[in-house]
Amino acid sequence: MDVLEIIAKYYPTDSKAYNILVWHSTCVAKKTLAIINKHPEWEIDKAFAYEAAMLHDIGIFMTDAPKIDCHGTFPYICHGYLGADILRKEGLPQHALVCERHTGTGISLETIVDKNLPLPHRNLEPVSLTEQIICFADKFYSKSHLDYELPIEKVRATIRKYGQQSMAKFEEWVALMG
Repeated sequence: MDVLEIIAKYYPTDSKAYNILVWHSTCVAKKTLAIINKHPEWEIDKAFAYEAAMLHDIGIFMTDAPKIDCHGTFPYICHGYLGADILRKEGLPQHALVCERHTGTGISLETIVDKNLPLPHRNLEPVSLTEQIICFADKFYSKSHLDYELPIEKVRATIRKYGQQSMAKFEEWVALMG
């Protein structure tokens, strides 16, 4: 599968949004594969993990995020499920699950309902180990500062804003993935 060909169906290849998405996703994919390579005992499908990491943010163009050249109508928090809808239409249902479950450390149905988030009423937390690895790797790369990997303390500070449950999950991932 050519992930750049899929991305190019939705983004003009000469756009700032395309360049940001591809750069960010490439960083996430590299970190994902580095984690997987440290743990051959997990027997993770590397080709799938790479593809899913490259496509995890495909829905950002549908959101209102002008700083990253995205001029859609949806709040940014919706980009995961919007991208999942795209990937399902592309015939990629497993990739779609990664897409819709990668926001933050995942978003539980309880949180969606309690905070009245503009998201589908279903559990949007990473389930498979591959989903968790990509979700974890994603936390280290910002789309507004493409030039470096965020230090873990900066990631922790961001995750901490979303509460103890998110922080606990992140720390579990740190212990598991390093």
